[in-house]
Amino acid sequence: MNWDDTGFLLSKNKFSENSLIVEVFTKDHGKISGILFGGTSKKIKSYLQIGNKLYTNYNTKNDNKVGYFKFEIIKAETPFFFGNKSKLSCLTSALQLIKTLNPEAQPNSKIFELIENFFIILKSEDWIKNYILWELKLFSLLGYNLELDKIVTKKIENDKVFYQLNSQSEDRIIPNFLIENDFSANDEELIKGLKLVSDFLDKSILKPNNLNHPISRLQFLNNLK
Repeated sequence: MNWDDTGFLLSKNKFSENSLIVEVFTKDHGKISGILFGGTSKKIKSYLQIGNKLYTNYNTKNDNKVGYFKFEIIKAETPFFFGNKSKLSCLTSALQLIKTLNPEAQPNSKIFELIENFFIILKSEDWIKNYILWELKLFSLLGYNLELDKIVTKKIENDKVFYQLNSQSEDRIIPNFLIENDFSANDEELIKGLKLVSDFLDKSILKPNNLNHPISRLQFLNNLK
């Protein structure tokens, strides 16, 4: 089997002195892993950054065996954020989620589009808020919809709108921007939003599938505190 596609680099790990095991999320073939011969060479290392967009050629003699990659750079997305520790941490976290939550070799063009939109979000003014909404969109595309608007009650006190979680075991205020996207959010509300999404990720997605919370996401949260 031999095919060409466009993909984003998700991970790379040393396989031998000169080769790497890499994973990419491609437009037409989903998440694919394989061997990249010569991946440690200076020529290839210069553009083999996690998140970069690559022209991808994949070749395998048997569907049950690991295949081999050849890459050409399409767009170097990641270097744009090298000077921003928080955004670089966010990038690592987002792509680790893509890697962890998506099954192997299952095409999903909407996930591919979501990755493309992620790099637009990182360049936006309200990037943290938009990233939180991006995560919720990712979970929804994978079949895990939080549907906050159905489990909160809208309240107004002193002309201020807020939303309260409908739960007998928990009295929790939900940041407005998670219900109405046009609401602005301060740093405290953004942290609350991330923690709420983290709880949902743990309880509804990771633990039921015996998965651990990605370390890169915990590091991203710590970088924002």
